[in-house]
Amino acid sequence: MPFTKQKKTGAYFSRYQTKYRRRREGRTDYYARKRLISQAKNKYAAPKYRLVVRFSNRFITVQVVHAKIVGDIVLTQASSRELPRYGIKYGLSNWPAAYATGLLAARRALTKLNLADKYEGVTEPDGAMAEVEALEGDDEPRPFKCYLDVGLKRTSTGSRVFGALKGASDGGI
Repeated sequence: MPFTKQKKTGAYFSRYQTKYRRRREGRTDYYARKRLISQAKNKYAAPKYRLVVRFSNRFITVQVVHAKIVGDIVLTQASSRELPRYGIKYGLSNWPAAYATGLLAARRALTKLNLADKYEGVTEPDGAMAEVEALEGDDEPRPFKCYLDVGLKRTSTGSRVFGALKGASDGGI
């Protein structure tokens, strides 16, 4: 029996449902996004913050974002475009630039939340993994916590995404 291509009928096209625009463009993984933004029900109205790291060909952008029904709200943002002000003039898309951009975003987020003087982060970076410990006392604020959002970037070992994460971690997040 010969192979014949199956024809699509009018019923197929009348029931066809298009995917979301950002899915069609290949820009958003809604399966991962749903898991990143949904907050535990016992946390009530507390926002769930994400550390969003995005790359262009020339620059790196790191944002601290939380989701609302009307859209994502950006708490703070840092770009490697700003690094020449701090002495890094070249290589604004490499691993050290990702680290510096993550560090800058973390310090801005903590400053905006009035936690910068309480959580200083790593003052002398040595490459070791450092955790931000909660302060002693019941009336002291807890450390700021956010989840890494890599988007569609592949998470291979040594990726620049993890450079930005390390910078944010050393910054006190």
